[in-house]
Amino acid sequence: MLFSHGLRSSPERFAAALSSWAAAGFVVAAPTYPHTSEFAPRFDRGDIVRQPDDARHVLREVLRLDVDRRDALSGHIDTERIAALGHSAGGYTTSGLFVAGHDPRLRAGVILAGWAAPGAFAGPPATMLFIQGKADPVVPVKVSRAAYDRVPWPKSYILMRRDSHGTYLRPGDRGYAAMLATTTDFLRGTLG
Repeated sequence: MLFSHGLRSSPERFAAALSSWAAAGFVVAAPTYPHTSEFAPRFDRGDIVRQPDDARHVLREVLRLDVDRRDALSGHIDTERIAALGHSAGGYTTSGLFVAGHDPRLRAGVILAGWAAPGAFAGPPATMLFIQGKADPVVPVKVSRAAYDRVPWPKSYILMRRDSHGTYLRPGDRGYAAMLATTTDFLRGTLG
């Protein structure tokens, strides 16, 4: 699976969730987007439109590891069932993977407080899960709900009634346990 962080964020901020998904048996790739991460030497918000292509590149490279006998992941990647997850602008990036002509092995997507990229939700069907904080001032419910409404495939929408934009993403956050259990069960159900 591929995880995409949001603007001015990084995979390090999601280390606990990424580790938990890996412990559940998923191979997890979590790139740092060079122009939108918290570590970007020159932050460029406009680069998010290019991130779906960056994410596709990362997925191709990870899938190649499965056949590289020198790599520790060789033979351990299910190359036929792939998922993408993303938070905020990473949700936009995730939606941008599911465009017309997308790889049919991309079978599931999780959008955490995200919105839809142009042309999103076309091509081969994939099961989608949206998780949204009700009190999110960054990506309002109506924005994520509009993305959800565009999905023509099996889908679910979970509204975290007591949560904001990121109050369910790290251990100790009030909605973290629910988010982690729900996403893990979703991934097992759709990829298992």
